[in-house]
Amino acid sequence: MLRTEPAVDQRELHSVTLEADLVVVGGGLAGVCAAVTAARQGLEVVLLHDRPVLGGNSSSEIRLWVLGATSHMGSNNRWARESGVVDEVLVENLYRNREGNAVLFDLVLLDLVAAEPRLTVLLNTPCHAVTMAAPGTIGTVEGFCAQNSTRYRVTAPLFCDASGDGVLGYLAGAAFRVGAEAAAEFDEPLAPDEEFGSLLGHSLYFYSRDTGQPVTFVPPSYALTDITGLPRWRSFNAQSNGLQLWWLEWGGRGDTVHDTEAIKWELWRVALGVWHHIKNSGQFPDAANLTLEWLGQIPGKRESRRFEGDTWLTQRDIIEQRQPFDAVGYGGWSIDLHPADGVYGSRPSSYHWHSRGVYPIPFRTLYSRNVGNLLLAGRIVGSSHVAFGSTRVMGTCAHSAQAVGLAAALCRRHDLLPRDLLKPPRLTELQQGLLRAGQFIPHIAGADPADLARQAQISASSSLQNLWLPADGPLLPLEVARAQMIPLKPGPVPTFTLTVCAEQATVLTVRLLTSDRPTNHTPDVELASCQVAVGAGDDQAVEISFDVSIDQPRYVFLAVEPAPGVALRGSQQRLTGVLALARRGRQAGGQGVEGFDFWCPGRRPGGHNLALASAGLTTVFAPANVVDGFTRPTDGPHAWVAGYHDPRPTLTFTWPQPMAVQIVQLSFDTDFDHAMESVFMPHCDGPIPFCVKGWRLLAEGGRELAAATDNHQTRRVVELAEPIVTQVLQLEVTDRWSPAPAAVFEVRVYGP
Repeated sequence: MLRTEPAVDQRELHSVTLEADLVVVGGGLAGVCAAVTAARQGLEVVLLHDRPVLGGNSSSEIRLWVLGATSHMGSNNRWARESGVVDEVLVENLYRNREGNAVLFDLVLLDLVAAEPRLTVLLNTPCHAVTMAAPGTIGTVEGFCAQNSTRYRVTAPLFCDASGDGVLGYLAGAAFRVGAEAAAEFDEPLAPDEEFGSLLGHSLYFYSRDTGQPVTFVPPSYALTDITGLPRWRSFNAQSNGLQLWWLEWGGRGDTVHDTEAIKWELWRVALGVWHHIKNSGQFPDAANLTLEWLGQIPGKRESRRFEGDTWLTQRDIIEQRQPFDAVGYGGWSIDLHPADGVYGSRPSSYHWHSRGVYPIPFRTLYSRNVGNLLLAGRIVGSSHVAFGSTRVMGTCAHSAQAVGLAAALCRRHDLLPRDLLKPPRLTELQQGLLRAGQFIPHIAGADPADLARQAQISASSSLQNLWLPADGPLLPLEVARAQMIPLKPGPVPTFTLTVCAEQATVLTVRLLTSDRPTNHTPDVELASCQVAVGAGDDQAVEISFDVSIDQPRYVFLAVEPAPGVALRGSQQRLTGVLALARRGRQAGGQGVEGFDFWCPGRRPGGHNLALASAGLTTVFAPANVVDGFTRPTDGPHAWVAGYHDPRPTLTFTWPQPMAVQIVQLSFDTDFDHAMESVFMPHCDGPIPFCVKGWRLLAEGGRELAAATDNHQTRRVVELAEPIVTQVLQLEVTDRWSPAPAAVFEVRVYGP
């Protein structure tokens, strides 16, 4: 069919006008989590994203793994992976994509948003204009999609800037900062000087592939011809690619917003010069068959604008783990600052300072102080430059963004602006709503009065009574100090039995450690120590006793100091809330940062527990844990764990009278200690071994309400079409992914 249009003086672009409850600008991981959360709360949401795929730095366009408080399992933040929507994403990605394929991670995110009927996603549509409805109030945003030559105008009462560079906040006149504050402003000893630089740069990655036959490489004219001017040029080799080259960073001395294209060209120049060196210098014969499989077309950005909320998160908030009244999220990545000269500088590429545990993030950092209907998500939230070194990572950004999505829903429900949510009872509604949706907020327990499970008598077919980790695992040499984390209730510390192998008779130093705070896992407080004589021989049962008591629920660390020629026997048994660690270095104190040792677990298929037996843990894994308000190990496992040999583990909830039940929420153990890096790094697990695979939900008389046979997710929500009336509700575990005893963190029950 032929279409013709007469000549005219001028034409307008095709335009589409949309209305929504919330507009989110920026489809990185933070924007996705905010938008999905709001849509699930019933809001009509429009998400504008300037790229063809979602995920921002985590997408296949940039290929940075998602990380947050777990710090690659290299800090003392135990069971610290972010919860809620970002957990759902990472667990699903692990199940579908444990090899770390960046393209498949794109599909996981696209699948997530496609499942939300109230969420309209506009890809390839950058925001470029704002119309203010009144001073300090955004009315409309405009975006243009070059792919369909369409201009979009979207009107809403609430907006969220998750764009990374803060384009929406910038256009709307929101107050922001760029660069580093002076040390005196927030009393931050880590504040950088001019020589260090006040901005983090961009990075750009490349991947190689072995073709099985020789491949030549002719560099483009703009490639760096001599890389010996790069201080770390000898670090390159034929095997390094992708995220191993995160330190190919530059741009921190420039304008990291408006100079981005120039920074990209310089990073192309460096990356292609490095590849030219690897292929053509003659120093890497193992590169003969390698081809340049992929080169990033846009750089991964670290830092640009930071917007002003009603408060700032600072170095001391992080290091001292201060608890704000309006905590809605948390972080735990190190304060990770990079010298501004990047790959051209002579300094180390990054500096890391850790706190003793995770730190809360206040809601006051998640909205603009002067644009009343603007919420903030991602790396642009209200933090000082130093604190930004920690808050900027994607796991942390995504977790706080879920709070933004729920805040928007509460604002619409009660006709409020974000700042109004600080007033009681709205702040409690926000915090408890986040916990109900699967979030974790340090030191805040779930306490929903509408949760019927809290009114029930709870019993179980069994619960784990004593710690028994059989001596059926590998030898773990005492070349380094090793420890077993053990959760205890108040009272005398029980006797422990370890299995020891020694080449000759010796004396072992065994210490009982704990942390300065019950919910931290930095073992820096010694409760007791003893000397234990062992003879030469294999698999000796060694009994260890301490005459000491525990004052409140907490983890203790049964730590054995290094001993030449001695090994502890490991165990194949995995168990929720129980981990073995090894001492791996120390953080030096200074500049407002504390010094302490790092005790870290191994990754599966390693990371075996120590072969250990102990009585006296009778109530640690009790059924009542599923309503104690916490859904991960903190000062204890906070999980019901069934007995080792229970063939059909079952939790039973019994009420004094029949109850109308319509919604049941279940929380399983997908190992919050697992970092679940989303790309590049392969993982041995698909489904997590602690997770319940099959389960049934039964009403009185054994009536089945719901069931699953292939569960791998942390949370499952059963919503019945019609409420049922029952006096008894049972959760029956029918299958597990591994021999680990069945574990459940939480059960919530709601009426119609």
